[in-house]
Amino acid sequence: MAQPHELSADECDMLLRSGIVGRIAITTPSGPHIVPVNYSVVDDTVIVRTAPYSILGTYGINAPLAFEVDQFDYEYWTGWSVMARGRGVAIADADEIQRINQVWSPHPWASGQRNLYVALRWTELTGRRLGPAIDPARDLPVHRQAAGL
Repeated sequence: MAQPHELSADECDMLLRSGIVGRIAITTPSGPHIVPVNYSVVDDTVIVRTAPYSILGTYGINAPLAFEVDQFDYEYWTGWSVMARGRGVAIADADEIQRINQVWSPHPWASGQRNLYVALRWTELTGRRLGPAIDPARDLPVHRQAAGL
C-alpha cells in the first residue's frame, strides 16, 4: 500500500489550478451538502458560477465553505486530493467580474441561468497524495496557461 504524503502549498496551488470540476461542501438547515461545480482560480480564490436560488447561492454567501478537487488512478492505487477552506462571498462588482472573465472565466456545464459569481478566497489550502511525486506533464488532467499566472 502507498503511504500518504502531505503536499506543499505550491503543489496544492498547482493541482488546484489544474482542475475543471470540484466539489463544494456547505452546511444548510437540513444538514451538510456536497455540490459538484465547474470552477476557475483567480489569484488565491476559487470562483464558481451558480444560480442565485441554488443551494450554494442560498446558503453559501457569507458562510464557511470547503472546496475539494482530486484525481485518482484506480489501477495503481495512486492519487491526490486538495482542499481549500474559506468564506463564500458573492461578487457583484462589474469590474471584478470582467477581470475574472479575462483571467479564467468559470464555465458551468449545467444549463440554466448561472449569473451569481461566488468566490471562496482560501484561508487554508491543504492536500495529500498517495504514490510517487506528481509530474505535471504526466499526471495533470488539464495543462492550462491563464493570463496573469
